[in-house]
Amino acid sequence: MSLQQTIDDTVRGLGLELVELERSAGGLLRVTVDFPWSPGESSERWVTVEDCERVTRQLQYVLEVEGVDYHRLEVSSPGIDRPLRHALDFQRFVGELVDLVLKAPIGAAAAAGQVAANRKKFRGTLHPGDSGGWQIVWRDEPATKPGQRVSAKRAPAPEQALSFELDELQSARLAPVVDFKGRRRAPAADDND
Repeated sequence: MSLQQTIDDTVRGLGLELVELERSAGGLLRVTVDFPWSPGESSERWVTVEDCERVTRQLQYVLEVEGVDYHRLEVSSPGIDRPLRHALDFQRFVGELVDLVLKAPIGAAAAAGQVAANRKKFRGTLHPGDSGGWQIVWRDEPATKPGQRVSAKRAPAPEQALSFELDELQSARLAPVVDFKGRRRAPAADDND
């Protein structure tokens, strides 16, 4: 049995899913885990330190039994820049800000003069596509310097969209957006402010 399969089976047995497995020089084995998600689930569960500790203990035992050679084991949650690998990941994070890197530039025909034809990197909001694929929507706003005031009268940049299939992606991640005010619940439709 492969190392990937062994770790995946162990993590699933603990009620979590394997997001990423990295084996690097120096014997580091880095395992990223998250709670499984299925369409229709509304509550988001967060991986805690105790969850990581539980996985670490179980993996240490399993890896010793399997005779896997490693120097150090790290188990962590996916973090704010979680990788998106499967269709279920994309369904889970519809409406979120994502960073995409395409395998090949979009080309002149797809760019239609609005985007550089050799562009491969995009940051925007993830949406389901019209024909079963996916779509990213963004605005190419000019960068503002720190402390620079932006006029309220300035017209926003035009909204742009790119449709893509998962096999066209080199990588996809949640965009790391830091909110120092903490997690807030989404306002309910009937909340009055």
